[in-house]
Amino acid sequence: MSGRLSDGKRRKDSSQRWLTRQLNDPYVAAAKRQGYRSRAAFKLLELDDRFHILRPGSRVVDLGAAPGGWTQAAVQRVRAGEHPRARVVAIDLTPMQPVEGAAIVTADAEGADLAGHVRALLGGPADVVLSDMAPKASGHRGADHLRIIALAETAAAVAEDVLAEGGSFVCKVWQGGTESALLAPLKTLFTIVRHAKPPASRAESAEVYVVAQGFRSRSHPA
Repeated sequence: MSGRLSDGKRRKDSSQRWLTRQLNDPYVAAAKRQGYRSRAAFKLLELDDRFHILRPGSRVVDLGAAPGGWTQAAVQRVRAGEHPRARVVAIDLTPMQPVEGAAIVTADAEGADLAGHVRALLGGPADVVLSDMAPKASGHRGADHLRIIALAETAAAVAEDVLAEGGSFVCKVWQGGTESALLAPLKTLFTIVRHAKPPASRAESAEVYVVAQGFRSRSHPA
């Protein structure tokens, strides 16, 4: 007798696979040991080890920050709370628990007055803008890819508004081919634009990160 699995059965199997993966994931264990709120913190740490984005005293904006793993890593690397110049501003639509050394802002990254508010909290322009924003997966790969590119473009617009000359921008995208719409303008705004997939990013995941360095404003064309 043939038949289809019920939606409940599929959800149960999916949940079991997720739980098994979590239990066997060394990054999940390391995050718990080291006090990070998510394993994603290691993605930023690995990117920073490679590209030297976060320097002591840097001013950092973390978009889509909840639950705060990237914020924690940024605070640690720039020595916020220790270095007199260092600042970290974490922004998310979802209210987030405080992170020592960071200012938490509950806001939309597309908010019209966001750039001014961020600059005020930082005490000037940012040295780094980070974005690990991603949409909730709908199951439709093409639609999901377009949605994450839209989020990346929003993050890039924030970076253009708040970055200091020479600053850096890091954001998540998914491999799929349409990211050229994002990369083309970034290449006019930054001297170096690269893709990277840190070891902490799961091999089966389509996510990669765009790392753009050497910001030059529109008033300083190539």
